[in-house]
Amino acid sequence: MSSQKDTGTPLTHAPDGIGYKLLELPSDLLALLESEDPPILTLESSTNSAILKGGTQSWGLRQKNTSNALILLKSSEVTIPSSQVPETGLKAIATIHDTIELVPEPTGKTAPVARGKWHEKFARGR
Repeated sequence: MSSQKDTGTPLTHAPDGIGYKLLELPSDLLALLESEDPPILTLESSTNSAILKGGTQSWGLRQKNTSNALILLKSSEVTIPSSQVPETGLKAIATIHDTIELVPEPTGKTAPVARGKWHEKFARGR
């Protein structure tokens, strides 16, 4: 039996200053990327959003806010002052509050143009 106390895994807050974005991949895109001959992906702009194109398929990028934050952790060597022995710990390097969702876009058709707010539309007729 060990005489040392098990204090758990040390966790420190150490943001690295990199702005992380998580990209949620649809299953069909994941299958394409894991295939023997993955397509080259390109990112293009449209009137409403960015469009990710790969092969014959297209996906619109949409930002999706999450109610629960995601915390990115990184393993690290931590020296606890009381013991002076380095041990493996975790650093919380970022907190993410939104993700990027890919929504299938119809090919060959441009995205609809934003028309503005409804009150602007009706105010023009007065």
